[in-house]
This record gives sequence, structure tokens and C-alpha cells, in this order.
Amino acid sequence: MSKIGKKPIEIPSGVSIKFEGSAIVVAGPRGSLTVKKPKSVELTESGSTIVLQPSDDLKQTIMDWGTTRSLIQNAIEGVTTGFVKKLELEGVGFKVSIEGNELVLKVGFSHLVRFPIPKDVSITVEKNVITVSGNEKQIVGQTAAVIRKIKKPEPYLGKGIRYQGEVIRRKDGKKAGAAAK
Repeated sequence: MSKIGKKPIEIPSGVSIKFEGSAIVVAGPRGSLTVKKPKSVELTESGSTIVLQPSDDLKQTIMDWGTTRSLIQNAIEGVTTGFVKKLELEGVGFKVSIEGNELVLKVGFSHLVRFPIPKDVSITVEKNVITVSGNEKQIVGQTAAVIRKIKKPEPYLGKGIRYQGEVIRRKDGKKAGAAAK
């Protein structure tokens, strides 16, 4: 049995949920999101809670049960509060700015790196902190991961783009005594 799938989903006030065939439309103050429902998972709505149940005991059905519950919960959270990922720039001369609909990064290459901002995501820059926010958890996380991939933090000096609060394991450099034999 799925530990996650068993939990009922609480619907906060201001959020409406509609069942349209094999899709679930979640609407709230920040917009609306659609979640696909697998045929093997059944939903029952009672008051301000939704309970999911599997239709059979197949392994794939049990996996879909927990996944569907998480996707619906994330959609509810997205239309009420939204999701935020913060990235930090660390390095001498590293700069970031927004020009039009592009994020412009100066991160130690011979050229500027221009990253087009996706339409479902808003990006703000404050000194060396890039804030990626939006309604869909997957799109926010993917956008932050692609920005981080432009210049991953390296293990010797720690320069690069990292998630806020991420700890980079540092390596020792060359040993001075190893060369003298």
C-alpha cells in the first residue's frame, strides 16, 4: 500500500477542483493547473477533502496512486502559494542581470550567456541571488536546474551557480610538499 496515496488531500478555501473526464482542473487565486488522472485511480470528494483509491492491486496502480496524490497536492499548493527556488552566484566578476525576456549571465566565459525566461516562470535578480518562481513545481525546478547547469560550482574554489543553502564539498589543491623529494 502507498503511504502517500492513503493520505487525504485537504482543499483550502479559495481553491476549486473540477473533474473533467481523465483530467483534474485545480483553480485558485494564482491561476489554474490541470493534472491528468490515470484510469486505475479513483477519486472521491467529500466536503473539503479528496480521497484517492486504487481500482486494483497491480504494482503500477499502487505507484500511480501515490504519484497522482502528490501531483494534485502540488497543484493545490501551486495555485495558492506557488513555488520558489533561489540560486546564488559565487565568483570574482560573476554578474547576472535581466534584459528584456532574457537572463544574462557573466560567469567566467569569454562571452555572455543568455538564457531565455520561460513564459510560466518569473525570474528576479537581486545582487548575486537569482529567484525563480512560478505555479508549477516541475517547471520551476527544471528552470532552476538548467540555470545551475550553465556553470556548476567547482570543488576547488566553489565558484559557480549553486542553490541557496547548498553545501559544496571542497577538495584540497595540490600539495606543496609532494613535489619536493
